[in-house]
Amino acid sequence: MKDLRIIFMGTPDFATGVLQHMVEEGLQVVAVVTVADKPAGRGQKLQESSVKKYALSQQIPVLQPVSLRDEGFLAELKAFQADVQVVVAFRMLPKVVWQMPRKGTFNLHASLLPDYRGAAPINWAIINGETTTGVTTFLIDEQIDTGAMLLRKEVAIAPRETAGTLHDKLMAVGADLVVETLALIASGKVVAQPQEKQAVEKQAPKIHKETSRIAWDKSLEEIDRFVRGMAPYPTAWAELHHQGATYAVKLYEAIPKEATHTLPIGSIRVQDKQIEVAVQGGFLCIESLQFPSKKRMTAREFLNGFHFAEGDFFA
Repeated sequence: MKDLRIIFMGTPDFATGVLQHMVEEGLQVVAVVTVADKPAGRGQKLQESSVKKYALSQQIPVLQPVSLRDEGFLAELKAFQADVQVVVAFRMLPKVVWQMPRKGTFNLHASLLPDYRGAAPINWAIINGETTTGVTTFLIDEQIDTGAMLLRKEVAIAPRETAGTLHDKLMAVGADLVVETLALIASGKVVAQPQEKQAVEKQAPKIHKETSRIAWDKSLEEIDRFVRGMAPYPTAWAELHHQGATYAVKLYEAIPKEATHTLPIGSIRVQDKQIEVAVQGGFLCIESLQFPSKKRMTAREFLNGFHFAEGDFFA
């Protein structure tokens, strides 16, 4: 397996964790492909991807094509003479790229395929109340997340799991699965299993600002799952209406509190330095939040400098 020449493709921390495990296992990663540096933050300074930073720390060559069809990039990629390409949290590859290695290109996906195809499988598994998820390696084909599966590993979702804690679990299990898959490829014993068509498809589309907004008309359980499924990124948010002004507030942590009440949905009450929002079936007790242009803080810290008025509500 250690004779395999591997090209790794990925961008975020999830991919970095997998790449690091491969390097620590002594695998021969001959190059990394990641996104181009992008301006970010107030100063709009160019930011390197997590994968690039790690690759450079290990003296691994880094390619950052703007277009994956660029002839110069394709020639450079081919020159590395990779046996296999490993893709983790990257972008859709054109056929000319994924067909290049003699032993193929496979992807690690953070779900038990064919469930939760798409960009945000970790978030949607929690939002939808799943109790198990997992990771899958599969051969890339011409569509997104539809290729024949190589290996799968199931992972339990804890009762108070967040997207952040589940991310770390799946990254560790996924890193091991990638190494297992490479061993299988090196042995020549690969048996790819086509994905079955599901009667009811569970999708994991990319999350945008509007889809990360809390719908307060849902049940307490659903809202609780939504906040956890968005934490810590991209983060659930809601509009706070306070004395005629409106603020977009991010909610990082909250605890559900079952109760019977007659308060309007979205109305706010403060008890014992706790912010409680009335919803169907009880109250969502906000533990930590972030006001626009402010740092993240606990509810207690927030209430030290902010006073809710009668009639304030979240929408």
